Amino acid sequence: MIRFLSIFLLMTALIAISHAGEARIAVAANFAAPMQVVSAAFERTTGHKALLSFGATGAFYAQIRNGAPFHVLLAADDDVPARLEREGLAEAGSRFTYAIGSLVLWSARPGFVDGDGAVLRRGSFTRLALANPKIAPYGAAAMRTLEKLGLVGTLQPKFVLGENVAQAYQFVSTGNAELGFVALSQVMKEGRIASGSAWVVPSSMHREIRQDAVLLTAGRGNVAAGALLHHLREPATLALIQGFGYRP
Repeated sequence: MIRFLSIFLLMTALIAISHAGEARIAVAANFAAPMQVVSAAFERTTGHKALLSFGATGAFYAQIRNGAPFHVLLAADDDVPARLEREGLAEAGSRFTYAIGSLVLWSARPGFVDGDGAVLRRGSFTRLALANPKIAPYGAAAMRTLEKLGLVGTLQPKFVLGENVAQAYQFVSTGNAELGFVALSQVMKEGRIASGSAWVVPSSMHREIRQDAVLLTAGRGNVAAGALLHHLREPATLALIQGFGYRP
């Protein structure tokens, strides 16, 4: 009986492996840390493999328009997925919001950023990092925040622009900029700011950062791509995402 059960389990595993697939996933840079955890759980649960590429949403949009063979896009906004749908490059009706992001002004130095962001008005720094607002939604949110504060003209000479929010974070974490606008998920660990000092920018200061997922036309019929999109909506996955500082 035990031998029969062992053979049955082995055959079941082999069948699962034979039906496993791969999906190429374009992931907004701010979602890199949670997505690595999500994809590991996804692969354990389904046997499918998610091949992840991280970058700026605007850059991914240009690549997809030029034929990049991604199956799924996890964007940092809701504009680009909607545009891809309108242009026939994404499957109509497949789009949904997987997370709502939070913008934070962060410094690797403890005590440097106050809880109200008044350090921006004091201007006691030489470099302010942010993602390129033309292609990165978190950069656009940072620019909108500075516009509301009336500080764009004053601080623009101090801007250090990253291609995406991951690069903006790198500028600050390495000390090449004293502070910068990054995603809360990049500096949060176990429900709190892991290091340095930060001001979590009120959501009223910028447009809500709704991050949408969408199945691209290249992913039509790809079982792994469909399974990943389903996995992103599972309660356990949503709870994991919230642990990185996103709102559901």
